[in-house]
Amino acid sequence: MLMTAAATLGSFAIFTMVGAQTAERAIPPGSDKATKTKMLEAGAKILQESHPLKSMDMYLVGFHPMKDEPEHQMEAHHFCKQVNQDFAQCVLFDGNEAISNLNGVEYIISQSMFDALPDKEKQYWHPHNGEILSGQLIAPGIPAVAEKELMKDKMNSYGKTWHFWQSGAFNMAADKLPLGEPRLAWSFNRDGEAIQDMIQQRDERLGVSTSRTREQRKDLVELAKPQAGVDVLKDAFSRSTSAIPGVTDQRHNEHP
Repeated sequence: MLMTAAATLGSFAIFTMVGAQTAERAIPPGSDKATKTKMLEAGAKILQESHPLKSMDMYLVGFHPMKDEPEHQMEAHHFCKQVNQDFAQCVLFDGNEAISNLNGVEYIISQSMFDALPDKEKQYWHPHNGEILSGQLIAPGIPAVAEKELMKDKMNSYGKTWHFWQSGAFNMAADKLPLGEPRLAWSFNRDGEAIQDMIQQRDERLGVSTSRTREQRKDLVELAKPQAGVDVLKDAFSRSTSAIPGVTDQRHNEHP
C-alpha cells in the first residue's frame, strides 16, 4: 500500500518536523534522570543500533475516535514501516516532538488481506477511505505530489489500532500514566463525526488545510470501493452527519 509511494518519495525529508504539541499533553510523574542514566543513554546512542526504529520512515497524521466511545477523539501521529506491499506497522504518538508520548500502535493491511480475514476478526479493522477522501489523513513535510501518490496507495486499505494511553485527547483530561485496558480506535467515515475544532487546531499548528487537501484528492473517489465498517458509527453522534462522496459501506452493495 505504501511501497509505491515510498519509492516515489526517495530521499525526500519525510520527517520534516513542525510544531505539533497537543493541548494538555500528559507529563509522566517521576524523578529527573540520574547522571548515571544519562551516561548510559549517551553510550547506548553511540554503541547500539536501533534498526526497527530507523526503518519507520513514513510519517502520517490523522484522527481517531474510540469505537466504544466515539466522542473520545484524538490526534494521532503515526510513524510507520512498510513491511511489504500489503502490510505496514506504525507506532503512534501524541505529537512529533522529543517529549511526545507513545500512546498506541496501528497495523495497516490491503483490501485483499482484509478480505481473507475470518469474519470475527474483521470487527477490529477500520476502513481508511473516509480518512483519505475527507482530507483528514495527511503526510506533513513532503511535496504535495508525493503525498497524493502515498494516499492513492492507501485507498481501500484497513487499520487495526489500539490506544494504550489517554495522554492528551482533544478536550479530555490526560492520564499521567497509561491506565486501564487498551482501547480499540476507529475511523471517521462521515462529515460531522470528527470534532471540527480538533481538525482546525491541527491544521493551524501544522500549517495545512484539510478542506484544500480534500479538494486536491477528489479524483481519488473513482478508486474507492465499498468498505466494511463504514457505517459502524453512523448513528453514534448527536450532531448531524453526512456522507463523504465515495465512502460507502459494503453492506449497501450486497445482494439479498
